[in-house]
Amino acid sequence: MQIFGPLVMSVYFLIFALVHSLLADPAFKRMARSIIGTGFDRWQRLAYNLLATIMTLPFLFILIFLPDRTLYQIPWPWIYIMAGGQLLLAIALLLTLRQTGAGPFLGLSQIWDEGRMAGGSGLVTTGFYSRTRNPLFLFAVLILWLSPLMTESLLAFNILATVYFYLGARHEERSLRAEYGAAYEDYKARVPMFLPRPGGRKQINND
Repeated sequence: MQIFGPLVMSVYFLIFALVHSLLADPAFKRMARSIIGTGFDRWQRLAYNLLATIMTLPFLFILIFLPDRTLYQIPWPWIYIMAGGQLLLAIALLLTLRQTGAGPFLGLSQIWDEGRMAGGSGLVTTGFYSRTRNPLFLFAVLILWLSPLMTESLLAFNILATVYFYLGARHEERSLRAEYGAAYEDYKARVPMFLPRPGGRKQINND
């Protein structure tokens, strides 16, 4: 077993998670807003995403260059099936992002439209959100675990990422409950957190 690669992966992931969580914390945002002023709301989301993107680069370095050991590699033709599944999940993820609004998610809309800074596009309960409350997290986790190649460092990353996505989903749901109140409680009672129920469900009307 190669200890160094998975250990570095785990330590760096914890650093990434702490920074990511701190920047998303409402108390930190209030403090930063009081220092920076109104421009904080305009640029915060874009800066947050850019920093997150930069901080993902060391993960690639760890996976490519640090000592590691292969746990399994899916043979042909199953490798194409798994890769195809990842592609379909990536498309579903992009469609979900398009449904909720790629501009606000990336932080671009907030720069050009001041109205976007105060709030989002409302509670989305249609499309993939009519089957699972957290499709973005679900699709991302499935993409990770459908990797046809698994190493010890990648396994450490996948486990930590799965736990972090779950905790992130719980945190996001608390925010949505605080923002939408009874409407979100009704939605939560009808739609599962992650895995869709067999047979589907009726679409919710939040008028």
